[in-house]
Amino acid sequence: MSYVDEVLERVIAQNPAQPEFHQAVKEVLESLRVVIEADEEKYRKEALLERLTTPDRQILFRVAWVDDKGQTQVNNAFRVQFNDAIGPYKGGLRFHPSVNLGIIKFLGFEQIFKNSLTGLPIGGGKGGSDFDPKGKSDREVMAFCQAFMTELYKYIGKDVDVPAGDIGVGGREIGYLYGQYKRITGLYEGVLTGKGLSYGGSLVRTQATGYGLVYLTEELLKCHGTDLQDKVVAVSGAGNVATYAIEKAEQLGAKVVTCSDSNGWIYDPDGIDVALLKEIKEVRRARLTEYKAAKPNAEYHEGKGVWSVKVDVALPCATQNELTLDDAKALVANGVFAVCEGANMPTTLEATQYLQDNGVLFVPGKASNAGGVATSALEMSQNSERLSWTAEEVDQKLKGIMVNIYHNIDDASKKYGMEGNYVAGANIAGFLKVVNAMEAQGIV
Repeated sequence: MSYVDEVLERVIAQNPAQPEFHQAVKEVLESLRVVIEADEEKYRKEALLERLTTPDRQILFRVAWVDDKGQTQVNNAFRVQFNDAIGPYKGGLRFHPSVNLGIIKFLGFEQIFKNSLTGLPIGGGKGGSDFDPKGKSDREVMAFCQAFMTELYKYIGKDVDVPAGDIGVGGREIGYLYGQYKRITGLYEGVLTGKGLSYGGSLVRTQATGYGLVYLTEELLKCHGTDLQDKVVAVSGAGNVATYAIEKAEQLGAKVVTCSDSNGWIYDPDGIDVALLKEIKEVRRARLTEYKAAKPNAEYHEGKGVWSVKVDVALPCATQNELTLDDAKALVANGVFAVCEGANMPTTLEATQYLQDNGVLFVPGKASNAGGVATSALEMSQNSERLSWTAEEVDQKLKGIMVNIYHNIDDASKKYGMEGNYVAGANIAGFLKVVNAMEAQGIV
């Protein structure tokens, strides 16, 4: 049995009932075969893949807090510090009822390679809780965040582990978390990113993942003889990533015709109205049914269906495994040219394979959605320097990082005989930097 297959079996056996983690590891290791098998005995002797797929540490804790009715509530919480070979652990916190250890491990594992691809000195980690901020009062969210940080603070620090936001964790939550960290430790340091501008946050951080996704997509298209001008684009999601991907795509001349939330989706043949979307989602925290009410020409559909629309480019920006094989078949039948992931692993393995087999340009999230964590690392730099860069400076650095990521994954795919396979290119390029650092630091 090959070393890759041995490790895949081991991961599945040692991490039962964690399908998302199994999927992430399988996708990475399968595309690394060409690298691993070129020097298999060396990697096996060093147990390199075992060390790569086993977190440095897994922190599980309970969070007890009191709701507005005086009832004590208890939630499960996690922080997985996966690999710090190239820098302090860096990765978001997700507050959502679906959160469990397997999902946090999948996200943390992906983060290793994503962070490596940015070219910045940050390792991989992830955390979160099954707490749901939806429907909670500000006081309840504050109570939960303070209780959560009262345990988490022991394991993080500006040079140790620097969490950020993710699904369910926006500026409000980061503020409450940061305030509690400061209260407990007495330290005013860059221990969280995504902070408000008045207390150490970075300009463009809110927009960074969505903007970065579109910057990479534009570079991909340019290198294949076209661009976003006049392209019709489908976007899923209606959170930060989706909203700012829509905004930047429209600034570059595309027409984005869809967005979605957990209840349903919008098709707007005139192009999504970003200002209205922000009002509904960021101010009112409401459902997309209100978009249809304001735009009679738009269509609202319950459930799923974003990928059934005829488009040139698809940008999945909602959540993991949202784009299935049937969706991929619909996109191909409608002539889609490129699919670039804005969320973490939003495309199933079968769908990814089908898109690639049918000549669709496909870029995985660990490359195309790295703009958020890249800008978080830029926020860390600003905090360390006690400086605040202009929006233009940050945006320029972000664009440069995303363009470089595209060319790095393109070069890796060509070097290893898989030109155009950007999944393999991203995994290989991210892996080589991390493995070189691991080997240089010995068996630790």
